[in-house]
Amino acid sequence: MLDEWPRLLLKNALRSILAVILFAVTLAWMADAMLDLGGTLLSRTVVLVTVATLLVFGPLRTHHPFDRVGAANLITMTRGTMVLVLLGLVGTRSTPQVQAVALGLAMVSSALDAADGWAARRTRMSSAYGARFDMETDALLILTLSILAWQFEKAGAWVLVSGLIRYAFVIAAWVRPWLRQPLPPSHRRKAVAALQTVSLVIAIAPFVDRNISAVLCACALAALAWSFLVDIVWLKRHGLTSAAAT
Repeated sequence: MLDEWPRLLLKNALRSILAVILFAVTLAWMADAMLDLGGTLLSRTVVLVTVATLLVFGPLRTHHPFDRVGAANLITMTRGTMVLVLLGLVGTRSTPQVQAVALGLAMVSSALDAADGWAARRTRMSSAYGARFDMETDALLILTLSILAWQFEKAGAWVLVSGLIRYAFVIAAWVRPWLRQPLPPSHRRKAVAALQTVSLVIAIAPFVDRNISAVLCACALAALAWSFLVDIVWLKRHGLTSAAAT
């Protein structure tokens, strides 16, 4: 049975990943043709999906304790694919058509965010792998949206902090081990992340004026910075308490 479990997971994972790759290529090809980008978006998406596949597939066997990928991870893969196509739009010309396509991709990907958690609980297939996969997809979406908000001139370069702050926290944790402690579940953290995503999605809409989008992004960034500060203070105090107890 120990040999059978990885084999079943491998077959299911390969089928799932191939289906997602086909979806990504089709979606990128349609968007590329619609926006007349001359194959730029399609080629970028192929490269991004290839890299993402390696990152997703690598830890699956070690950290996913089930014999199939599961509906929740399939949903995350689907919305992750949309994020990669969205990322492929970075650096393209900022026309209203490009902004409209970006808005559509961002809205669908954001809407699916609540579905993967529900599916994991419904199928009783929650795992640390799925939670991390979902979190990294959210982080990449916010980073991509912040870049596009700057690219579409909906806010100044400061909006990039919205997408980079989480990665800065991860890098800081390499230097300060107390930042790597697990945080308790928090509704505040989830609410701020949702606010950040919604604000950036609205900001990149072609019909939203810069005066409005910049204010939205600034308020969301302030809330995000406050949330990170609260967590850092908690980690610092908890780390000092643990050290004292030891």
